[in-house]
Formats: sequence, C-alpha cells, structure tokens
Amino acid sequence: MPTVYGAGFVIAGKFDVRLRRDDRPELIKNIGTLLASRCAMKSFQLVGLAIESFSSLFALSDGELLERNARRVFVETKTGYPCRVSLADAQIGEELLLLPFEHQPASSPYKSSGPIFVRKAAVQAHIEPGVIPDYVRTRLISVRAYDAQDLMTDATVCAGDEVAAAIQKMFANENIAYIHLHNANRGCFSCLVRRA
Repeated sequence: MPTVYGAGFVIAGKFDVRLRRDDRPELIKNIGTLLASRCAMKSFQLVGLAIESFSSLFALSDGELLERNARRVFVETKTGYPCRVSLADAQIGEELLLLPFEHQPASSPYKSSGPIFVRKAAVQAHIEPGVIPDYVRTRLISVRAYDAQDLMTDATVCAGDEVAAAIQKMFANENIAYIHLHNANRGCFSCLVRRA
C-alpha cells in the first residue's frame, strides 16, 4: 500500500509519483490501484518448435531437400544460425537445415511462412517463464501481438534486451492471445511467446 505524504506525494517502492496539487481524496484513494496495475508483471514463456517436425528431413539427400525448397548448411561463423527448435545459436561446424516454415498457419490475412534454421542435434527448448535467452537478447527483434482471431493488433521493433518489457506491455492487453518474435533485420520467424 503506498504511503501518502503532504504536498501530494505518494511513495511506492522507490518511485515518487506527484499527484494533482489539490490533493483530491478520490485521486489519493485510487493511486494504489493505478500503481499496482501499471507495475504488475505478466508472465510469459518463449516456445521452441518441436524437433519431430524436422528430424526426418535430415535423412534426405541434398537433391531431395532442394525439391522441398530446403538446403543443408554447415555453420561457418559463431552467429547467424539461430535454431528455432533449441532457441540457441548453432556452433561452428554444426549441420542445420535452412527451410521454409509456415509460422502463421491461421486462416487470416496474416497467414505467412518464412525461412528458418533447424540444428540436426537440436533438442526442443524449455525456457523458464519470464526468461529471455541470448538467442533473442543479442538481436534486434520484431515483437508482433495477435488476438484470438489471429489478427495482428500490436507490433514493435526493439533491442533484444528490451523484449521482455515489450512482451509484458502487450500481454497487459487481455485481447492479446499470443505473440510472435521475428529477427527484425532479416524478418525471419524466431519463436512463439505464450502466456504462462
């Protein structure tokens, strides 16, 4: 419960909030509710794709992969190969597939697909709620919020270390059903974010 001091100041944790100078009682009474709603943290969880959807593709020849618009690649540099299953960057020398993936299969104007990387040795990520892995934190990210009708209702682009705040802000809107993260520079789907 915030403490009300004279001259219209309320101390709530380590933040000072100046109220209107007239110290109207209804403003002072409601400030606790207002501060609680503004400071509430909504929990979320990043979700990697299931490896079962991709594991059989690694047995295909390069020609068979080409027929599916996919390519086998081997990591040559430390960054630039983010796996959508493990939600981690692949290491130098690792085998991956670069393939099209329908990340928004919904029957809506936002139905779409795009290229993703999947590591051969990937294990599906199980990220703790509220955690943003380096896979996201080290990139410029497009955060896209969708409602229950699979329509995009909010979006922003931010540095990876600002993604948690963007997700929390979007999930503060009860009409947001889920969020997609995309790597902003190339536009590729990164992962699903759900409420936790």
